[in-house]
Amino acid sequence: MPYSNLPLCPEISTLLAANFKTLTEVQQLAIPSILENKDVLAIAQTGSGKTLAYGIALLEQVRLSPCTTQAIVLVPTRELAQQVSESLLPYANAIDVSAISLCGGIDKDIQKQQLLLSPEILVATPGRLLDLLLDKAIDVSRLHSLVLDEADRLLDMGFWPDIQKIIELLPSKHQTSKHQTAMFSATFSSELQTQAALLLNEPKRIQTTVTNSLVEGIEETLYLVNKGSKANALISELKKNNWPQVLVFIGAKDNADALCKKLNKAGILAAALHGNKSQQEREATLEQFKQKQVNVLIATDLLARGIHIEHLPVVINVELPSHAEAYVHRIGRTARAGEQGIAISLVCHGETEYLSAIRQLTQRELALQELEGFPVTDKPSSGQSKRAPRDKKANRRTQAKKSIKQFKSKH
Repeated sequence: MPYSNLPLCPEISTLLAANFKTLTEVQQLAIPSILENKDVLAIAQTGSGKTLAYGIALLEQVRLSPCTTQAIVLVPTRELAQQVSESLLPYANAIDVSAISLCGGIDKDIQKQQLLLSPEILVATPGRLLDLLLDKAIDVSRLHSLVLDEADRLLDMGFWPDIQKIIELLPSKHQTSKHQTAMFSATFSSELQTQAALLLNEPKRIQTTVTNSLVEGIEETLYLVNKGSKANALISELKKNNWPQVLVFIGAKDNADALCKKLNKAGILAAALHGNKSQQEREATLEQFKQKQVNVLIATDLLARGIHIEHLPVVINVELPSHAEAYVHRIGRTARAGEQGIAISLVCHGETEYLSAIRQLTQRELALQELEGFPVTDKPSSGQSKRAPRDKKANRRTQAKKSIKQFKSKH
C-alpha cells in the first residue's frame, strides 16, 4: 500500500515516499486505527517498522493543535528513547512539531527547560517520566495518546509499577479529556496479555506474524561448546570470517568487560556496552559501532530491544538469555527490513534449560552442531581426570561427537 492511500498531510506523505517504497504490514494496519483514536494492541516482528507505525500517526494527530504535550511514548531504555525521537525528527521538523526524549543519565533541570517549550511528543523511559510528572514539570491536561513501545520488555524489566503510577497521573479515560493507549511488542507472554486486558479499552488487535516468531531472513547456527572455551571459540569465528560488524550478546556486565579485554588483546577492535556505562559513554560507544570504528560490540540485553543498526550482518550469543523472549529480540538485530542475516549461539551444557525454553517458544528445532577445533567433553566424574589425553586427538573427537549425540537425545 502506498503512503498516498493514508489520510496524511502532504509534508509527511512526501517525506515517507522519498525514504520508503511502501508501507509495512504493521504500518498499514496501525496508522489508520490510531488516527481513528482507537486503542491498539500490535504484535509484530522486530524490524517490521513499528516505530513509524505509531510515530507517523501521532505526528499527524498533534500537528492540528500544536504547542502543548499531546502524546507520550514509553520505551524501556535510554538508547531506544533517543533512537525513536531521532527517527521521528525529520517528519516532525517537516510539520513544525517538536518531539524530545526524556531519560535518566541527563540533567533533569535541562529537561525541565526543554519542557517549558511545550513539546508535542515526549519519548521517555518510565522512571524519568514519572519523576518529571511528580515534579509537575509536564502539562498533561491535553494529552490524548499514550504508546507503550516494546511493551514486553517494559514488563520484563520491572517497569510496570511505574507505568501504573504514570497512568494514574494522566487524564482518565472516564473524563472528557480521555487518552487512547497503544501497545506495541514483538512477543506476547501470558503476563502481558493480562496487563493488556486491564489497560486497553476494546483495542484494535493487530498481529502481522505468528506470536513470538523469528524473521525468515535469519540463518541460525548453534554450536555446543565447553563453557571455558567460549571466548576462544568466539575469537576463532571472528578471525575466520572477518565480518565487518558483529553484535555479541552476553549476560552479565562484568563478563562483557572481561570478554572485551580478551578480544582487544587478540587484535580485534571491540567495545562493551551495558548499564554501568554513563549515558555519554553509551552514546559514544554505540555511535562508534554504527560508524564501523569498532568491529565488535559486546552488549548485555540492554540493546536487544528496538535498537536499529543499519545492515548489521551478524549477531552472536556467547551466552543464551535466561528469558526465551530475549533470544527472539537479540537475533532480531540482524535481517531487519527484509535483509538477510546470521545468528550464531555458543551453547554449553549448563544452558540446556534455556535452550529448551527457546525451542518451545519459537517452535524451532535449533539443532546443535560441533564447532571445528573446539571438541566438547562430558563432565568428568569424581574418579576421572579433568583433562583429556593430549596425545589422543582421534579419541577426543569421537568423544565430542558422542557428547553432542547424547545432548541432542536429551533435549
